[in-house]
Amino acid sequence: MSAPDTNVEKQTERHRTPLAGMGLVAAFAGVLLLGLVVWLAANGNTPEETDPQVEVVPGLGATVESDG
Repeated sequence: MSAPDTNVEKQTERHRTPLAGMGLVAAFAGVLLLGLVVWLAANGNTPEETDPQVEVVPGLGATVESDG
C-alpha cells in the first residue's frame, strides 16, 4: 500500500539538503582517496638505506656483499 497523500514536490524540497550533504561528503572522500593514491605513488617502495647483505655459501663460508 502506498501513502494516500504523496506530495512529490514537498518531499523533493525536504530531501534536497541531506542529499547535497551526502554528495559533498562523497566528493571529500574521493579527494582524500586520490590524495592517498598520489602520496603512495610518490613515496614508492624503494628502501632509503640498506645494510650490507651477508650470504652464506656452503663450503665457502660467509661473504659480505655491498650495494655500492
